[in-house]
Amino acid sequence: MSELAIAGRRIGPEYPPYMIAEMSGNHNGDIKRAFALIEAAKAAGADAIKLQTYTADTITIDHYGPGFVIQGGLWDGWRLYDLYRQAHTPWEWHEDLFAKAREVGLTVFSSPFDETAIELLESLGAPAYKIASFEAVDLPLIRRAAATRKPVIISTGMIDADQIAEALDAAAHPHGASPILLHCVSAYPARPEEANLRTIGDMAKRFGVVIGLSDHTMGTEVAVAAVASGACVIEKHMTLCRADGGPDAKFSLEPAEFVELCHACRNAWAAMGCVTYERTEGAKGNIVFRRSLYIVRDVNAGETLTAENVRSIRPGHGLPPKYLPDVLGRKATRALKRGMPLDWTMVSRDRNVS
Repeated sequence: MSELAIAGRRIGPEYPPYMIAEMSGNHNGDIKRAFALIEAAKAAGADAIKLQTYTADTITIDHYGPGFVIQGGLWDGWRLYDLYRQAHTPWEWHEDLFAKAREVGLTVFSSPFDETAIELLESLGAPAYKIASFEAVDLPLIRRAAATRKPVIISTGMIDADQIAEALDAAAHPHGASPILLHCVSAYPARPEEANLRTIGDMAKRFGVVIGLSDHTMGTEVAVAAVASGACVIEKHMTLCRADGGPDAKFSLEPAEFVELCHACRNAWAAMGCVTYERTEGAKGNIVFRRSLYIVRDVNAGETLTAENVRSIRPGHGLPPKYLPDVLGRKATRALKRGMPLDWTMVSRDRNVS
């Protein structure tokens, strides 16, 4: 698996999960709200904030025909053109949004939806590109993003295994960065039981690239479980307040929830640790509380050790309990007092010699 970085931040299994706050259309058409989201993402602990770069005219056409009106789901009844006209991030905002993110020390990049978007983002120095699930079949778009030699992150919610392989092939560049795949369920919101997080490990083995999760479920639990399943990148929508509405507000996290997401995901990564059967430093001090063999009734010199005067109890200063069968029936080499930890100097060599 190739190691990679975005704006100097290394990404991979050996590093804490890379946390992306997805702004999408949650600015609700107000650039001041967009600025506030950038500040909130930084304060929450995100590594990056992601925009979406399109216009209604670059993503669809102004048309009322079959297929151009959404049937069912979160945006039921919306005409595609109207939804995207409302949800898009104006291109004239981009320079100011990039400047704001850099001012607060937050990496910023975007999902381009056509080549003109990539041209705009290149002019602003975008350090990476995200290909949305629904655009992951657009191989020319992926090739154009890969031609920048910057990391290309591909959501897989709308493509199967063969199409993932095609997308990765399109993202390959002899002098470019390794791509990243995000496991994704493209439902809004998605149900936890549809997450199928075991796919993350399989994707890592099958495709040999860094894997993450683009999470559309409510809450933080699925993302945390994804980190425990090997996800190196977590992307989650963020809004200032769900009650304010917006195209993606229903399945977005508020700032305090995003704080918890970052904290929990990084703790989950830290908890994964490494394969070891050794006691940790924190546990070593408690070894004295293990069970061991103790004298529990006074024993005279030469008296036989029995289950009535020797037991396995806490603390752990005596012989290990596994030696109890070897000890019972032997003679005490000296007088032993109740509460003494048993050791081999107290026990005769065999059951026939005192």
